Amino acid sequence: MKICITSEGKTLDSKVDPRFGRCQNFIFFDIDNGNFEAQENANAQFQGGAGIQSGQFAVSKGVKVVITGNVGPNAHQVLSAAGISIYTGVSGTVREAIDGYKNGKYKPAAAPSVGSKFGMPPKK
Repeated sequence: MKICITSEGKTLDSKVDPRFGRCQNFIFFDIDNGNFEAQENANAQFQGGAGIQSGQFAVSKGVKVVITGNVGPNAHQVLSAAGISIYTGVSGTVREAIDGYKNGKYKPAAAPSVGSKFGMPPKK
């Protein structure tokens, strides 16, 4: 089973990114064999729609679980509609997040954890 963890870097020792739609990277981890792929988030710079685009990207990668710090309403809707379980409030390293998931430490988020446009850089 493949899971997606938002990450500030491209290794398992990178910190979990607190944003979903505008995270720096996605780590796609296969629970069955331990293989992983890091992919830069091309949607991070979008002015609008980053959550939707990132959600659709995760769906296209065939993940069953998303682990992140926060998820907004648009991303939550896309992921939930695809049957993907969402775990929010996660911090630490990607490796720690994976271990926490495997050990049943997290509960699925029934609702978005932040409002829309969370993670946008402040207007100047």
